[in-house]
Amino acid sequence: MNAPMEQRTLGLAGVDRVLADNTSLLAGLVNRLPSAIFHRFLDRLDTAFGYGMIEVHLPDGSVRIIGGRGPGPAARIRLHSWSALVRLMLSGSIGWFRSWMAGEWESDDPVSLFAAFSTNRGALAEVGRARGPLRWLYHIQHWRHRNSRSGSRRNIRAHYDLGNDFYASWLDRHMVYSGAIFDPDNPGEPLETAQLRKIDAVLARLGLKPGDSLLEIGCGWGGLGARAIEQYDVQYTGLTISEAQADWARRQVAPDGAIVLQDYRDIAGQYDAIASVEMVEAVGKQYWPDYLDAIARTLKPGGRAAIQYIAIDDAIFERYAVSSDFIQSYVFPGGCLISSSRFKALAEERGLHWQDQREIGLDYALTLKRWRERFDAAMEIKPLPAEFCRLWRYYLMYCEAGFRGGGITAAQVTLEKTQG
Repeated sequence: MNAPMEQRTLGLAGVDRVLADNTSLLAGLVNRLPSAIFHRFLDRLDTAFGYGMIEVHLPDGSVRIIGGRGPGPAARIRLHSWSALVRLMLSGSIGWFRSWMAGEWESDDPVSLFAAFSTNRGALAEVGRARGPLRWLYHIQHWRHRNSRSGSRRNIRAHYDLGNDFYASWLDRHMVYSGAIFDPDNPGEPLETAQLRKIDAVLARLGLKPGDSLLEIGCGWGGLGARAIEQYDVQYTGLTISEAQADWARRQVAPDGAIVLQDYRDIAGQYDAIASVEMVEAVGKQYWPDYLDAIARTLKPGGRAAIQYIAIDDAIFERYAVSSDFIQSYVFPGGCLISSSRFKALAEERGLHWQDQREIGLDYALTLKRWRERFDAAMEIKPLPAEFCRLWRYYLMYCEAGFRGGGITAAQVTLEKTQG
């Protein structure tokens, strides 16, 4: 690995470290205020909770029920310090994460807790974002992580170049790092089987024939490329800007496929088909037109592109897109989930007809649960720094809850290029 785990993740941005430290100081000061102030904040949360319920055990010894008026996830949380609420009020999901890292709150089921917030996302949208000056500082941080050519390389290195050994310890044998599709009648099936089903579903959209040229934008560790060569005998080219992924992927697709270290904006040539699995989340709203232009430019007339993507609820997209949340600050710098409606409109403008959209959000939730189980088992065998492990476990739970609560979803779609 090129740098210590903790440095490569918890130190992604100096701005964030400074903000975290200042927020800690402010939390300590505000923690001395009367508890009535915090109960008023909990009153606001309660009003916004139309679905699900949270039983909150508070530092003053009282117990509050938040919500409980409609069906939804149920969770229990114990606040050890009022600082947890201060961080949530000031820094949204970033502060809530740092509060968890500091041991200021605990829950026996964080996934259900996060899912309860996700289920009530419309009324709670502002709770997940920073407030006041912090909002603008996180906005600046998000802008600094924009996915220009050089920015993309930095952002990808921060996540995907943590080390192939790390990912191999908890992903499946084919190193597939995207949502699987499980057999609804057999949710206990092996993760590898569900991942191959997902890859086959992507490839089935493309109408491939032996000898066809297939480009994959964002090839990961080469699992889809190897499967495409094996099943369809295609001429495969995989694109990535992660050197660590490229090294692994070349072994996966050899000798019949090619892996190219290249930005998607620099693609040349023409291809019969294009696949791109959960690459667009690393593009950023500003660069969606460039991404779709690259597909429209390189896909042959009548050709198909199969895309798998993660989307956030359109109703909260605008607030989400202008600042950093926990994942953008600590896990995926420069990341931005898409708005399906906005992205679809851009695709259609470029003669890429949006077809056969299939939602797989709950499959993704199960994928994340499986990853977390495998991650925990791997850390038992070969532990990594405690702070790093806590970050990643939180990340996997947070994402699983987003899918279970409906705040985010995943889908596959076919984009067919206009003939002529």
